[in-house]
Amino acid sequence: MIETQRLVLSRPRLEDMEPVCAMWADPAVTRFISPMPLDRRQGWMSVVQMAGHWDLLGYGGWIVREKGTRAFVGSMGFQRFVRGIDASREHLPEAGWVLSPAMWGRGYASEAIGACLAWGDASLSSDVTLAIVREDNAPSLRVAAKVGYREIGRARYADSPMVLLERWRRA
Repeated sequence: MIETQRLVLSRPRLEDMEPVCAMWADPAVTRFISPMPLDRRQGWMSVVQMAGHWDLLGYGGWIVREKGTRAFVGSMGFQRFVRGIDASREHLPEAGWVLSPAMWGRGYASEAIGACLAWGDASLSSDVTLAIVREDNAPSLRVAAKVGYREIGRARYADSPMVLLERWRRA
């Protein structure tokens, strides 16, 4: 578990399925991520994928909740995606973040992913993490820049133009 001033990040549990599924079913959430909102099976697979990474790789995703209210904020963390963009970098942890629209505009994304990255700096064996953001997703590009990601290239993924980013471990 990770705590910030306003948030608690914990590994996914079965009871997280409903809020995760609701988040991924929202077209506002998937607008920059997926051509369609995710159905319940895909939302469930998101929870399973976050949890499974911990057992296989020693890192994974966290469920983010407000510290005081315990309200669901979103999910974020590290995963190993095999995207076919650059095979030489597919072994590196990729950071990702997604928040429920009710929680947008509060600075939670930067706060929570910053905490994830601090954990990664202390715990990951890799000195570098990646992120991929659709080029028209200005809010996520601002978050990425705020927490230290820098553009390293551009590519098309899932038929969309993407910005490829990396961040080096901070001592």
